[in-house]
Amino acid sequence: MLQQLRIWHNSDLVVEPSFLTALTRCNHLEKLMISGTSFQGTLPTSIGNLSTSMQKFTAEGCNILGTIPDEIGNLSNIMVIVLSSNRLKGFIPKKIQQLKKLQWLELMGNELSGVIPDQLCDLQALYRLYLNDNIFSEQIPNCLSNLSSLEYLHLPFNRLTSEIPSSIWDLTKLLELNLASNYLFGSLPPRIGNSKGLIYMDLSGNQLSGDIPESIGGLSNLQNLSLAQNHFQGIIPESMGNMVSLESLDLSANNLAGLVPKTMESLRYLKQLNVSKNGLWGEIPSGGPFANMSSESFMLNLGLCGLPKFGVKPCPQPKVGNKKFGKLLIAIVASVVLSLAIVAFILMVMMIPRPKKNIEDIRNTELLQSVTWRRISLLELERATNGFDDCNILGRGSFGCVYKGVLADGTDVAVKVFDDLEREANDDDGSYSNDNECEVLRNLRHKNIIKILSTCYTTGFRALILEFMPSGSLHKWLYSHNYFLDIFKRLDIMIDVALALEYLHQGYSVPIVHCDLKPSNVLLDGDLVAHIGDFGISKFLGNGNSVTQTLTLATMGYMAPELGMEGIVSTKSDIYSFGILVMEVFTRRNPTEESFQEGMDIKQWVRTFVPMGITEYADANLLNCSCHKDLKAEENCISSVMKVALQCCEDTPRDRMVINDVLINLKKIKSKFLQDIH
Repeated sequence: MLQQLRIWHNSDLVVEPSFLTALTRCNHLEKLMISGTSFQGTLPTSIGNLSTSMQKFTAEGCNILGTIPDEIGNLSNIMVIVLSSNRLKGFIPKKIQQLKKLQWLELMGNELSGVIPDQLCDLQALYRLYLNDNIFSEQIPNCLSNLSSLEYLHLPFNRLTSEIPSSIWDLTKLLELNLASNYLFGSLPPRIGNSKGLIYMDLSGNQLSGDIPESIGGLSNLQNLSLAQNHFQGIIPESMGNMVSLESLDLSANNLAGLVPKTMESLRYLKQLNVSKNGLWGEIPSGGPFANMSSESFMLNLGLCGLPKFGVKPCPQPKVGNKKFGKLLIAIVASVVLSLAIVAFILMVMMIPRPKKNIEDIRNTELLQSVTWRRISLLELERATNGFDDCNILGRGSFGCVYKGVLADGTDVAVKVFDDLEREANDDDGSYSNDNECEVLRNLRHKNIIKILSTCYTTGFRALILEFMPSGSLHKWLYSHNYFLDIFKRLDIMIDVALALEYLHQGYSVPIVHCDLKPSNVLLDGDLVAHIGDFGISKFLGNGNSVTQTLTLATMGYMAPELGMEGIVSTKSDIYSFGILVMEVFTRRNPTEESFQEGMDIKQWVRTFVPMGITEYADANLLNCSCHKDLKAEENCISSVMKVALQCCEDTPRDRMVINDVLINLKKIKSKFLQDIH
């Protein structure tokens, strides 16, 4: 008497629709789990004739085609349905309302469309609903508030266009709410404070507006909150200091103004904070969790001041005397009013079309605002590198040599010495300059971009003192037999590089193009976190989308076609190089190696062999590694990564992905891989 059938995560097993039909003769079957198998075709209507005792049906990642048949509504005792990561299309059948015992419905990662049906609201036992990564449109059903048992509601990455039903905030058992990356609008009501059980809420990437309500401070169990990339305005509520369980808070890319509340110093568990890209001003708190924050949390807020580590200007420290207190108070009030007026004026001006600024004006202005540091003498560097001993050489490039050094205070550094100053002086094109690299690096503040610590300029000698990366370059880890990176780490490194590019292309006041992205310019710290280095030929784009240079110095094999043929530099040039880099990382094939057939490059080679399976093109070291034994999961992961890489390497710049979409796709691939192997 068959009660359970579990044949999941067996990529070699082909499941025919007729197999499900045959199972209708198993009258006592309660659990059917075929996730990770190769399903051939669509779900048959006979699925409705499976045992009335059926409680659980999971078929995740089976490549199922077609629609969800209406007959699924006949499974009257079903409690769990998981059909995620397939190729299902069409609508959710209305007969699903007949599944009164359904507790868990997971349909994410398909191509389902139409509206989210009101019939779901009749499933009173439902406590998990995952409909993310589909094409659902129109409104979120108001009746979802009828699902009093609902604990997990995930609807991100759809095309929903409505307000968030205010009744959702009355779901007292709700633990996780994810509505990110839709087109939701409207404001957050005071009723949001009713959802006191929430531990996770992501409303990022929508069109929400208005003030963040004070009542949000009542969500004392909330651990992760993201309201990023919306149109919220007003101040950050003081009441957020009452959200004592917060570990991660993202309010970036809104229109918030005012102070960072000092009450947030009481958030003892807060580890990640992002309030960048707003209009905040005033002193950044320094106590509590702020002691461990860096400049990345506060970027692009013109009016903030505080400690140097926050990457902002120092706050003024007036001397207050008793007789002058009244005058000082008046001055402070006047300053606040004036600041608000200035912020309002700036916002108005930003909305008015402006003529292009001279790029040199932008550069010079930002150099004046950059952080200063102590110059290091040539004698100090000679001592630090043992007289620039060859034993301390970390690497050589066409413009210099990099040494490892140890400063007098014990700090490990990388010393980049430029050895061809005469050529630079005669370089009329200006395509490369150590001044250019210094200028770029000193203004950039991002965890995935190499940091410049100091400089040494004397007659006939120039050097940059850079943050030391103890794990060396990505090139070393790919091609040395003594090192190995598994799939996870390779994917993490590519996400790190994409994060750096996102900052360069969109997070700085003017777009910056690296122009020479390759494994030797990706450096790894002690935790194998990637940092982009070598900005010697990088370009500021100013207010335009591209610039033209007469001399091309980028590396062959990684260089975008328009850069090599026409000298056109744009952010899409970096996207092309990133795609080539991704292919190299997962295939361990250098894009210029001679083993490629005549007329074929790595891009054409990958496009040819991806359909044949990862054994034909993936790095053999990955396949021989015993880290993950689920070959199907590995193949899905790597082939998905290759598809992203190929989209980055389209011949025409306008057809290439933008960096935001690259990041979203890579993160989704990583999340899916984690689910598959667990």
